[in-house]
Amino acid sequence: MLAKRIIPCLDVDNGRVKKGINFVNLVDVGDPATIAAEYESQGADELVFLDITATNQKRSTMKGVVERVSSQVFMPLTVGGGIKSVTDMQELLRAGADKISLNSAAVATPELITEGAKKFGNQCIVVAIDVKRNAAKDYYEVYTHGGKTATGIDALEWAKKIVELGAGELLVTSMDKDGTKSGFDIELYQKLSILVDVPIIASGGAGTSSDFADVFQKSAVDGALAASVFHYGEIAIPDLKKTLRDQGVNIR
Repeated sequence: MLAKRIIPCLDVDNGRVKKGINFVNLVDVGDPATIAAEYESQGADELVFLDITATNQKRSTMKGVVERVSSQVFMPLTVGGGIKSVTDMQELLRAGADKISLNSAAVATPELITEGAKKFGNQCIVVAIDVKRNAAKDYYEVYTHGGKTATGIDALEWAKKIVELGAGELLVTSMDKDGTKSGFDIELYQKLSILVDVPIIASGGAGTSSDFADVFQKSAVDGALAASVFHYGEIAIPDLKKTLRDQGVNIR
């Protein structure tokens, strides 16, 4: 069994790390390169860098910031935000990214998943899915443009489709849980794990070490991502890993 991964996330807006609740009310947290270096020293397994305003501002991801972050870390770095072409992917990989994350672009241009996978390998293409529960119609709905645009797409069906198109990993964020620190949406990850056979990263809702243990023990996710609990020092990664090991979770 592969070891589970602990993954901090840097949501970057205009060169600064930001964090909000349910994708709104963003607060400045600090400089991405400085924060990345701290996570490197704490023993994070991977780092996700998301340029959260690139798509809405119709610009490309800030390669200079990616270069600064990648210079601080030796762990795998996944970068997303504003990517519209294979050329964009190539530039970010040259800037130091190890994996590319597609979200809005994957919905708008699904063939981009296949093009990227063919050129760089499936393992390089991460498709991020921002999900909100549609209570009226009783399904998980895909959102794009930083959680601002409802698509009407069923997230579970979308997950199956993007894996068929070549996605090598899924980064699935529960918008209902984002920033709430009320625990991961375990039911969502249980359903996804049955449908796809690629690694899944759970995102949204981490508040305590027990939340990480729950999602690893009750679903088949391969990694758990969080932002605010790490940014504000509420959970230290070395302490989290010790707690998980003590509870029998196979952790790096």
